[in-house]
Amino acid sequence: MTDLSAYKNIWVWAEQKQGKISSVVMEALGVARSLAEKRKAEVWGILFIEKNDKQAQELISHGADKVILVENPSVKFFVDEIYARLLFELASEFKPEAILGEATFYGKALFPRAAVKLHTGVAADCTAVSINPDTGDIVATRPCYGGNVLAEVGFNQVRPQLVTLRPKSGKELSPDANRKGEIIKKEFPQEKYQARTRVKEMVKEAAQAVNLAEADIIVSGGRGLKGPENFHLVKELADVLGGAMGASRAVVDAGWVPYAHQVGQTGRTVNPKLYIACGISGAIQHLVGMQSARIIVAINKDKDAPIFKVATYGIVGDIFEILPALSKKFREMLKK
Repeated sequence: MTDLSAYKNIWVWAEQKQGKISSVVMEALGVARSLAEKRKAEVWGILFIEKNDKQAQELISHGADKVILVENPSVKFFVDEIYARLLFELASEFKPEAILGEATFYGKALFPRAAVKLHTGVAADCTAVSINPDTGDIVATRPCYGGNVLAEVGFNQVRPQLVTLRPKSGKELSPDANRKGEIIKKEFPQEKYQARTRVKEMVKEAAQAVNLAEADIIVSGGRGLKGPENFHLVKELADVLGGAMGASRAVVDAGWVPYAHQVGQTGRTVNPKLYIACGISGAIQHLVGMQSARIIVAINKDKDAPIFKVATYGIVGDIFEILPALSKKFREMLKK
């Protein structure tokens, strides 16, 4: 039987993009901080990076008490086999009570693989996390059945507890540049960095500049736009509002817009303050990816479209008339 008393502290795996720590990591640090305070524990950041250039201190400034730093050229690109092995080695040595990560492509690849190695489970794609201050057992909340039900997933006396969090699930703490913490440098034999998969290079596409996961406002288009030539109406409204442009799977599959814009079960899961669905009927696969948005505005000519069932506000009408009118009105209002 596992000696639970040997497991202490809350870890946050620090995902990066092009060497920069994701804002979702900072949100996870805020969640970890609240859990650690209830357990009188510390928050540790876990950083795999080719070369540390103030990223470790950045984690400390945002709430980490300690940072385990693994510097090696072999971790420049994310390879789940290598990252899972390193996380397993660290968790086996230092025994964290819980490890939090991000419900991104990388997080969804890393955490299940690491959980298998650690003989534990994962509460995936969660929107909230709480902890029993006495036992340390975590209860995580996650949407299921297309987002129609919120399930509570509990860990029963197992360690470590692995959780991935959706973007916007926590509040980023205000950074304190003067905050002090300890950086623990770890080195591993080179064989620990071997993998069956090798990334030779990363080619950046223009579409990769789209960051739907972190956007506060998203305007998405669907088949109701009738063709790629009309997506400028969606982009115009998104630009006026200072938001990002999204799309349904149907229009991505049709080649109207790049995959980086896709919202839904097989695309990005988003949690913005405002989501405007334009000409999207509301297939369950799309709803799964966006219906946790704070405010949903649906625009569709079909009054019986499923999207209206989850919408905060609905507009039944012609999107080719409504979108230009909204862009014009918001442009006028925001100039005042």
